[in-house]
Amino acid sequence: MISFILAAGGAAASEEPYGLTAALREGGIVSQSTFTILVLFLFVSLYILFTKLFEQTKVINQRKRIAQGFWNFSNLNEGAAKLEPNSAYRQLVDDGLAAQEQHKLLTDPVEAHDWLHNSLARSEANINSQLNGGLAFLATVGATAPFIGLFGTVVGIYRALIKIGSSGDPSIDKVAGPVGEALIMTALGLVVAVPAVLAYNWLQRRNKAIAEDLSSFSNDVLGFLASNGALRPKVAAKKAAPAKVTTPTKPTAA
Repeated sequence: MISFILAAGGAAASEEPYGLTAALREGGIVSQSTFTILVLFLFVSLYILFTKLFEQTKVINQRKRIAQGFWNFSNLNEGAAKLEPNSAYRQLVDDGLAAQEQHKLLTDPVEAHDWLHNSLARSEANINSQLNGGLAFLATVGATAPFIGLFGTVVGIYRALIKIGSSGDPSIDKVAGPVGEALIMTALGLVVAVPAVLAYNWLQRRNKAIAEDLSSFSNDVLGFLASNGALRPKVAAKKAAPAKVTTPTKPTAA
């Protein structure tokens, strides 16, 4: 990647002595390594952003289908069959049904409610852990990218000052260009860090809302299993049309 950028900017280097290509060429292995790390951070951050956004949207759409009539089924097996395989809500239902069967095999006296609650909580925690996967990298990028860029800037300024000192020409045109050129790395670090921080906060907020929905659904499944289907969430029924009120007719006077 670095060699491609340097080759592409070689023709323009004779006309424009300053810029990103010149900074990479004059900065040496330190500037090139800093640039490579920041570009990798940027692409990985964008990949995590779009993949997590896709996962979250998928779970949110599943919640909408749950609200459309999942609890109209007579039992959880019929409702689970209508859910998408390998989905978050299908996993909660399957784990709840499996825990109900496993409780019958226990030899120690464990309350069925506690066993089901712990099993559903473990399943819920597993789903939330998968949704939060990769967000730590975004937080790391947001925290470290500005300092990596600053490191490249410091090294670039150091090399520029050494070069200017050895040439013996401390005029402003010889100082301002190389020093300003070194600041490109700091700017690149901010360009990488700011989207990573914004993406992290946005995805975290969406994950919090999803976790609340999963917790509510898990509690509904627990109530259904613990009551053998007697307790289930109220399904919004269609409003019945108001009955027509007929007023009695007054008898006519003879």
